[in-house]
Amino acid sequence: MDPAASAAPAPKPTAPTYTADDVLAVVLQSLDDDKAEDVVQISLRGRSAMADYMVICSGRSSRQVAAITDKLLERLKEEFRLIARSEGKDTGDWVLLDTGDVVVHVFRPEVREFYQLERMWQVPPDAA
Repeated sequence: MDPAASAAPAPKPTAPTYTADDVLAVVLQSLDDDKAEDVVQISLRGRSAMADYMVICSGRSSRQVAAITDKLLERLKEEFRLIARSEGKDTGDWVLLDTGDVVVHVFRPEVREFYQLERMWQVPPDAA
């Protein structure tokens, strides 16, 4: 009898057991733990199909931006087995992390000021 033929079938992949709110909570805690500055959370629900939340924050230097990003990637993998896509880690001026449900932008302050993503995505107070 062939041992490969009697092996149990591979388990089917299961759907994630976490929500966008769960991912957001880990993101915000990680950013707080790593001393990210000026953290802004923006709900994209009903406004964009790309994600449920956007989080924007600053690190004081390129080194801190990279460290914040690295720790966040580790925590997401550890907590949810989630591999987030990232762009910009090599330069450390602006790193984009995409978890699927939460998009995180980590900037150096000068770069954040230049692009002003918050102004583009936040709901004006009179529209809320």
